[in-house]
Parts: sequence; C-alpha cells; structure tokens
Amino acid sequence: MMLRIRRVFRLRKSLNRSLNLPAHGRGRPLSKQTLRHALHLIGPTLAALLFAGVGSGVVHAQGTMDFSGAATLMATFKTFAIYAGAIICFGGLIFAGIRMMSGRFQDAIPGLFGALFGAGVLGWGAGWIGSLTGQSM
Repeated sequence: MMLRIRRVFRLRKSLNRSLNLPAHGRGRPLSKQTLRHALHLIGPTLAALLFAGVGSGVVHAQGTMDFSGAATLMATFKTFAIYAGAIICFGGLIFAGIRMMSGRFQDAIPGLFGALFGAGVLGWGAGWIGSLTGQSM
C-alpha cells in the first residue's frame, strides 16, 4: 500500500481511478432506439399493473371460510386433555400410595405433586381449551 501511495504522489495521479473515467454516453439525446429499448424493458411491468387494476374487483368475490373443522379439532384436544389429566392424576396417586404403604412418606411427595399436576391438566386444561371455541364443559 505504501508503494502505491508513493507512486501516486510521484506520478500525480489519483488513488481512486474510477472517478477519472470519462462520462461517455451520459449526454446523449433520447433516440428512438433507446426509447424502444426502455419500453421493451418496462412494458411487461406496465401491462401487469394495468391488468391488476382492472381485475381488482375479483378480490371481493371470495367465498367465506368454514371453521367447523377447527371446532372439531379443538374438541379432540379437549378430550385428550381430559383423558391425559385423568391418567396422570391416577398414576401419581398410585405412585404416592405405594410409597406411603411402604413407609417412605418422603418419597411419596413427588407422586402427590404428579397427581396435583394431572388434576390441573384435567380441570384447567380442558376448561381452557373448551373456552377457546365456546364449548360447554
């Protein structure tokens, strides 16, 4: 880089040679050929914009959307939450009961929390999913 700077000062030339390029073609008048070339490039875009403006009334002719499948899907999720909550709750109670019967009350606490979690899934989960679609419990 240092050699290049020394050479520039010695030859009195600019570092950025792209600024010294002559501006050929910038001052040419608009000819038929350049106008034809510009229309050739812009023509498809103009035609697309023209037809998009004419056909905008088609957008209002769309049909309505049917959400009956979504309600059925949410009912399936609600049923799954009820069954899953019941299984988790029942499994936690069995786990805690076995631990308590063997005298290890300290080890039964996670099972009781599992039963509590299952009851939450059973009650709040199914109720929340049902409220999303306005279903009654």
